[in-house]
Amino acid sequence: MIKDSIYSVLKAKYLSDKDAQQKWIFILFLLFLGILMIANSHLYESKSLKITSLNEEVKDLRSQFVDKRSELMEMKMESSISKKMERKGIYPSEVAPVKIKVKNNQGNFIKELWQ
Repeated sequence: MIKDSIYSVLKAKYLSDKDAQQKWIFILFLLFLGILMIANSHLYESKSLKITSLNEEVKDLRSQFVDKRSELMEMKMESSISKKMERKGIYPSEVAPVKIKVKNNQGNFIKELWQ
C-alpha cells in the first residue's frame, strides 16, 4: 500500500488523472509565486546595494565639504589675508582707524542746496 502510493507519486500519476487540470493550475500558480519572490528579492538586493553606494558617496561628499569649509575659514583669517597682501606690496595700516561722526543736519543741507 505505501509502496504503491510512493510509486504513484514518483511516476506523477496525480498529474494525469481526472483532476489533473486543477492540479496543473495550482502548480502553475506556485511557479508564478516563486518567480515573483525571486524577482522581488533581486529588486530588494539591487536597491540595497544602490543605497549603500549612495551612503558612501554622501560620506565622501560630507568630508569634502568639511575640508573645503576649513580651507575657507583659514583663507578668511586676517593673518592669511595680510600675508597675501604683503606679497603684492600692500601692508596693513599702523594707525588705528578713526570713527567719523556725522551730525544729522540733513534737513538744513537740503534747504541750502535749493537756495
